[in-house]
Amino acid sequence: MKIAILAGDDQKKEWLLKPQSAKVEQLWAKDFTELVHTQADVYFDLLFQPGGERINELLKTAAPVFINEVSHSFPDLIKNTEPVSLFRLNAWPGFLKRDIVELAAHGKSKTDIVNEIFSVLGWRHKMVSDIPGLISARVIAMVINEAYYTLQEQVSTKEEIDIAMKLGTNYPFGPFEWSSIIGLNNIYQLLTKMSERDLKYQPAELLRKESEQQMAWH
Repeated sequence: MKIAILAGDDQKKEWLLKPQSAKVEQLWAKDFTELVHTQADVYFDLLFQPGGERINELLKTAAPVFINEVSHSFPDLIKNTEPVSLFRLNAWPGFLKRDIVELAAHGKSKTDIVNEIFSVLGWRHKMVSDIPGLISARVIAMVINEAYYTLQEQVSTKEEIDIAMKLGTNYPFGPFEWSSIIGLNNIYQLLTKMSERDLKYQPAELLRKESEQQMAWH
């Protein structure tokens, strides 16, 4: 099986930490143009950005396509309601190397092809609902948001909250450590999208300000 992959340097490192099958030939693209012009059985666009004709170009390959899109569900991304072999996954920093890859399908897309592909890869996966954040990212984004509300109310410091979270829940990282790894803007965008359906996900004001400051610096 030939897999064409477009990824950043850190994503590639995480990918290579996962089981590597001798049945898979990995074709690493330098940019999007090279990705869609590579002859492959499966495509992974881990640098996916919504908007424009990107999805349409990917679908022209007529092969299963996996995009790294956490915040937007398929109704936000593609108007076509006909089943196509298009799937969302979470390739945020730190998530790709996890033991289980979370996936969501476009509409009524057949998922048997996913089982086939991931069986050849030798990777564990789980199909979840096509909702913003999938599962893990939603949980972590909510934890980070609550930590920012706590900080905003001057209950404690970032360092103390991180320590308390790790000791109290046995999480590998505290909420502020996690936001640094994932990227605070990713968290802010997801919370903003989730809050469109439920205001309980409204980003803390301090989180919003820090996200905007970080974006301004870049």
